[in-house]
Amino acid sequence: MKRFITVLTIALLAVAFIACGKSQTGSEKIKVYLITMDQMDAHWLSVDAGAKAKIAELGADKFEYYFDAPERKDDSAQINKINNAAANGANYILLAANSADAMNGAIQEAANAGVKFIYVDSPASWSGALATIATDNTAAGKTAGEELLAALNAAGTSSGDIGIVNVNPSTASTVARETGFRSAFEGSSFNLLPAQYGEGDPARSQEIASNYITQGVVGIFGANEGSTVGTANAIREAGGRVLGIGFDKGGSVLDQIDQGLLIATMAQNPETMGSLGIQNAYTDFNGGSIAQKNVDSGVTVVTKDNSASFR
Repeated sequence: MKRFITVLTIALLAVAFIACGKSQTGSEKIKVYLITMDQMDAHWLSVDAGAKAKIAELGADKFEYYFDAPERKDDSAQINKINNAAANGANYILLAANSADAMNGAIQEAANAGVKFIYVDSPASWSGALATIATDNTAAGKTAGEELLAALNAAGTSSGDIGIVNVNPSTASTVARETGFRSAFEGSSFNLLPAQYGEGDPARSQEIASNYITQGVVGIFGANEGSTVGTANAIREAGGRVLGIGFDKGGSVLDQIDQGLLIATMAQNPETMGSLGIQNAYTDFNGGSIAQKNVDSGVTVVTKDNSASFR
């Protein structure tokens, strides 16, 4: 009798353990981690918001979802986040890679453990991801360059130096933006200076932009939200002597546009990145086929004329 009770107890505990991983409908929950570059930029909060909205639409009881990211951009910290998600039994990681190459080892180890990856915003060079949902950053960077070139010409400036405040030389998305931005000035009389890197930190980016202004540049491009905020702050400090253009619409960027500190910014669609990332994970988990492996989530030029619609 005691043996029977012991066996029954073990069986009940096993059932209870299995049930912990089940939704209220009895089906297994999908464990998804969103791991972005940092927690500084409002852009990542928008990716998270898009993911949560899609989860609510598909059924919150079907998911176990976590938004996790390093406090600041740091390869080692992001690698730790990937390792922790894999150790905690993630089925999927929606990843915005801080570095195109540095994450590959951690990604491969997680994949070996059964984790599937979907890139959002910024892919790693590891080629096994289910899908990539991101802005066409080269095209968007070129658009930023064309907007600044047109504004300089309209102001009667046909030559001069232009500074670029970028994040770092290894983040694929912002490197592509710089490439596109530079291409817009090919054949012009403007001289594009070597990029300086502030890791997306507004204070460091402001210092870089201020140095550019001291050197006598006529324009500055900020390659992400923090770079853009710092650039605009430097332009304010200098009395608006140069033209600035940026990327992303979070933080104080829209206010800086309305104040005339920036001529425009390139607004991405981070909510779409998060939403499609979750949809793809859900589709794959349930045995479906992901129709589009590479999705351009789009970009819009935001100026004083349309900034109100982005608030």
